[in-house]
Amino acid sequence: MTEIVQRTLIVLKPDAVQRGIAGELLGRFERRGLRFAALRLVTVERALAELHYAVHKGKFFYEDLVKTISASPVVAAVLEGPNAIAVVRAMVGATRPHEAAPGTIRGDYALVGLRNLVHASDAPETAAAEIALWFPEGPIAYTRDVERWMTDEGAPS
Repeated sequence: MTEIVQRTLIVLKPDAVQRGIAGELLGRFERRGLRFAALRLVTVERALAELHYAVHKGKFFYEDLVKTISASPVVAAVLEGPNAIAVVRAMVGATRPHEAAPGTIRGDYALVGLRNLVHASDAPETAAAEIALWFPEGPIAYTRDVERWMTDEGAPS
């Protein structure tokens, strides 16, 4: 069975950066076998925050989302790999930290609501739009030899 190679966006929110666990969280994705296709530390201006959370405009929590992501620098990254969107979402865990399973990022590190450490794209269309928003210059394409040892494609038999 051939796996679908996808790209997805993650944003390590201000609470991850302020707590000094951004590197540890990035390492979890890399150790899983995902490849970084783009990575940056960025201060989120209100305009970017509003565009990123536009789907939630009008909801009671919208303003809190915008303020929270703009409060401190974030780490934005594009991750790439087989079924990357589903893999990342599973690694991140439930949106509400108290509902997140142990072993997930939120289950291991988060406690409450907006302090849930990481945003992860939820679908291919969302990922494409978010990647274009956060990385207008586009991700970088490259290969790693180790990938043939982590997938069914090209593995020695």
